[in-house]
Amino acid sequence: MSVMLETPELPAVFDGVKLAAVAAVLYVIVRCLNLKSPTAPPELIYQDSALSRFLLKSCPLLTKEYIPPLIWGKSGHIQTALYGKMGRVRSPHPYGHRKYLTMPDGATATFDLFEPQSEHCTGEDVTMVICPGIANHSEKQYIRTFVDYAQKNGYRCAVLNHLGALPNIELTSPRMFTYGCTWEFGAMVNYIRKTYPQTQLVVVGFSLGGNIVCKYVGESQANQERVLCCVSVCQGYSALRAQETFMQWDQCRRFYNFLMADNMKKIILSHR
Repeated sequence: MSVMLETPELPAVFDGVKLAAVAAVLYVIVRCLNLKSPTAPPELIYQDSALSRFLLKSCPLLTKEYIPPLIWGKSGHIQTALYGKMGRVRSPHPYGHRKYLTMPDGATATFDLFEPQSEHCTGEDVTMVICPGIANHSEKQYIRTFVDYAQKNGYRCAVLNHLGALPNIELTSPRMFTYGCTWEFGAMVNYIRKTYPQTQLVVVGFSLGGNIVCKYVGESQANQERVLCCVSVCQGYSALRAQETFMQWDQCRRFYNFLMADNMKKIILSHR
């Protein structure tokens, strides 16, 4: 006599769990890829002047809507990861000369000088004096890419190496770069002014470097000598508010805070 064993049907709640899991995964994907973020033209804040009108006329890209690549283009995380990976393969390697400057307190400041590869469109001699982001230097991928493009468009480039950031340059005084010290940047600019008395200057700063160059230009009228303009890229405006933001878990901000802090610790410990 055979006994028929019937498999009990799974409760309906199991299907609900699967649906909830799928919904959670889709939510994470949409959130991480930032797919719900609308595209729009940049918001421009400026004072109406002849210079502002000239810039808007010369740079129509400033008023156009940015259309990012499909799916991944709205995610800053993926953009950062892709450039971090691809930049090491495709990043150009401009050739420059390293300069050493002894500071009054015995510190050794360094910067790299790259000559233009073509004539500037105005026919004039123009030098970009560049301050990289936190713990960065002329050997970083984004700096090399920027310098290569600038050289090809007729600009000489001088790139500051933040004090202590280069692994093969030892400190010669008991200090490294800080968030507001303009001494090394000012020494580099003075070198350029003396070596190329005919050159005009374009001051450029990335992230932390944006803070430094804006502070430098505003410290005295003499620092603005022969400066055509100052460009601050992705500058942080309030360190206190940024500190609060980086302690949040939303959008993986605390993870980036950990990475930056870990990088700073490595630089400090390398000079102990």
